[in-house]
Amino acid sequence: MRTKTLAAALVLAALPLAAPAQDADTVLATVNGTPITLGHVVSAYERLDPQQRQVPPEALLPALLDRLIATQALSDVAMQQLTYADQIALENQTRDLLAGRMLNRFAQSAITEEALRAAYDEMIADMPDGVEWNASHILVDTETEARAIKAQLDDGADFAALARSESTGPSGPNGGNLGWFGAGQMVPAFEEAVGGLETGGVSDPVQTQFGWHVVKLNDQREVQGPTFDEARAQLEERLAQGAVRAEIERIRAEADVTETGAEVDPATIADTDLLDR
Repeated sequence: MRTKTLAAALVLAALPLAAPAQDADTVLATVNGTPITLGHVVSAYERLDPQQRQVPPEALLPALLDRLIATQALSDVAMQQLTYADQIALENQTRDLLAGRMLNRFAQSAITEEALRAAYDEMIADMPDGVEWNASHILVDTETEARAIKAQLDDGADFAALARSESTGPSGPNGGNLGWFGAGQMVPAFEEAVGGLETGGVSDPVQTQFGWHVVKLNDQREVQGPTFDEARAQLEERLAQGAVRAEIERIRAEADVTETGAEVDPATIADTDLLDR
């Protein structure tokens, strides 16, 4: 008899354990007759921020279930005391939730590798070829001052030191350095002077509406467009926004909309007393 019992135990031990329930409709609790399912827990998990998702699932599952139970119990009481303001808020929140989910689907469906590649090719094709310059300048009020400064530079004076002592421009304390800039970012006369210099060269005095400049070209580089990987996030956003706009326009155009034309004082949008019923 003991041998048979041992054999039966060994057979049971060899059988695979039943898999945990994975169905979204699996009921984990009921609150006043309302079921709380695994699907409800998964939906609640979706709304957690990344830091909250770092909690181990074995701790997060009971915490989420407990929150849903408490929320349902509170909701049941609230439904028994539902005010007009509550009802209006529920209607608006339902609209926002459903519309937001629809927009998210439209956005996600638009982001495919093929669409991203096509958008990248279009973006690169639209980018003009050109250069960027890194330049410094010394800004003074008169041509005479500018020519005197140019003469000092020709004699070997330090450009940055002269800029700090003589320039009236905001870049003077920084040795006159303007950083990197591209075509169209400076006034035409200044840009023309920079474009005519070799790296390290210093211009003759140049007049703009700001005064007289002596310009030094520190460096220049070819404009390089972003790689596909660098542009990916920007392209995804562009595709998503385009798809969302198109779908909103389409659905709104297909909707049966009738505006009543009722005259309303715009100031009443802030009158929350209207919801007190």
